[in-house]
Amino acid sequence: MYARVARFTGADQEEMERNIAAIRERSASGPPEGVPGKAFTLMADKANGTVVAIGFFETEEDLRKGDETLNAMSPPEGSMGSRASVDLCEVEIQVQAP
Repeated sequence: MYARVARFTGADQEEMERNIAAIRERSASGPPEGVPGKAFTLMADKANGTVVAIGFFETEEDLRKGDETLNAMSPPEGSMGSRASVDLCEVEIQVQAP
């Protein structure tokens, strides 16, 4: 399993809430076209204007393809603040409660 972790900072709270609602609506039918993801998690610290988006992928090839597509469709400037970083990772440990 692989993950793409994108971090955004400096977002306006109202803009962030609007963009999160739009992402929630669009993602109800699955990942965007061109993103062969298996799961997606979005975390927001609205008080501090920080968003962390994590996409999970089955293979490294899927991760690279998803990264390319997502880089081309980053949110409009200001809607989630500025993209501070993107990390492409191999998931080494994932624990879930029984």
